[in-house]
Amino acid sequence: MLHLLGVNLPDQKLVQYALPLFYGIGQKTALKVLATLSIHKTCKIADLSEPQVNQLSTLLSDMKIESDLRKQIRANIMHHRSIGSYVGRRHAMGLPVRGQNTKNNAKTARRLNGRWLKAEKREYSSSTRSIIPSTDSPFESFFNRKWF
Repeated sequence: MLHLLGVNLPDQKLVQYALPLFYGIGQKTALKVLATLSIHKTCKIADLSEPQVNQLSTLLSDMKIESDLRKQIRANIMHHRSIGSYVGRRHAMGLPVRGQNTKNNAKTARRLNGRWLKAEKREYSSSTRSIIPSTDSPFESFFNRKWF
């Protein structure tokens, strides 16, 4: 296995099918990368030479992939939410963003967009109790109640 930029690439896979294991690289981008590095489509990861691996790593390090891309997407969503746009409100409610129907089939959107809601709930405490301890003991509050 080749460990490249935090992703394990299996030796037996073709390079064009191993590159989409990176978040942010699809089939078309993988073929473009192969064309720029002049690597044949039937070349496997194990067949790559050391200079080709170095060229591949430098080319991929210049691209916005993996955690950098995830941070950018998260920042874009938070920007939409902060300015109060329609898209941001739909993200905040966990509903489909791009105009899909919500009568029956919005399970995927609720699952994906609901992540942002769950993250916010973890940040803020949902309990209504006060953090500051009360000066009255429970007995004093019981006896100080107005019963009549």
